[in-house]
Amino acid sequence: MALPSDWFTRYLAVRRRFEVGFWFLVLTVQAVFNSVVTWMDLERVAAQQPPLWQPVLWEVTSALVIGALIPAIVAFERRFPLRWDSLRTALPMHLVASLVFCVLHVGGMWWLRRAGYALLGASYDFGPWPLQLAYEYLKDVRSYAMIVAALMGYRFLVLRLTGEARVLDAPEPAPGAEAAPQPEPRPTRFLVRKLRREFLVAAADIAWVQAQGNYVGLRVNGHDYLLRATLTDFLQQLDPACFVRVHRSHAVNLDHLAEIEPLDSGDARLHLRDGATVPCSRRYREAMGQRATGAATPSAAAAPPAAAAPPR
Repeated sequence: MALPSDWFTRYLAVRRRFEVGFWFLVLTVQAVFNSVVTWMDLERVAAQQPPLWQPVLWEVTSALVIGALIPAIVAFERRFPLRWDSLRTALPMHLVASLVFCVLHVGGMWWLRRAGYALLGASYDFGPWPLQLAYEYLKDVRSYAMIVAALMGYRFLVLRLTGEARVLDAPEPAPGAEAAPQPEPRPTRFLVRKLRREFLVAAADIAWVQAQGNYVGLRVNGHDYLLRATLTDFLQQLDPACFVRVHRSHAVNLDHLAEIEPLDSGDARLHLRDGATVPCSRRYREAMGQRATGAATPSAAAAPPAAAAPPR
């Protein structure tokens, strides 16, 4: 069944809120279920009904610390993605990260539990630290792996729905012909894979570009596509007469620029022809204005004029 053409665009507008809500829901459900199970286990082992606030405090403090650590895991997984071509390097890094995750998780919930017990007029006994850390790591390494797996699965789904672009491969030389060394031409088209379909995107149709972790997002005719590259490397492949960096994480196509709105802070807000707005920081505003108006750069203005040809 075909999905509405703009449903994913509407989702992207609330994507961050959805992601935060997802983890909040998962951790809340986990805390509730684990509290009930722990309470029932304590009642069976101790042969008496323990106070319910104890397992609730244990699980809530654990969920709070994990929730606080998830943004760090997201950033770390972007920096060291688990792919086949980088698995040998990334996997040891994630094993070390799981140890750090365990130490921070245990230390954070220990501090919160001590504070909670003190407020309730009780004292908290964590037990022998070496034994408890080993016990907690056996659980935390699984939690860390499930979080990373969820992030990888979510990224794969977003890539399939958003579309992943790549530069077209250069044509191979004819058999027996030696390819003369030539400067690498700038790509004029990109191949986009989206929902099992492939089509071409013209570089001139890209309205603006945004850095998104290990990818850059391309805005083309109202649609978003991702290309695996950094913003700096990607801009080097585009025509500098058209594409200019306007922010630490944004670049625009000057042919799609409609209006520059100055702000009191010295920054600016760029209005594009498709109705989108892109931030422009003070650092890039002057250079962008010169490029937009076609003014010469200081280096070009200071260059001496070319010598005139001698008369015949």
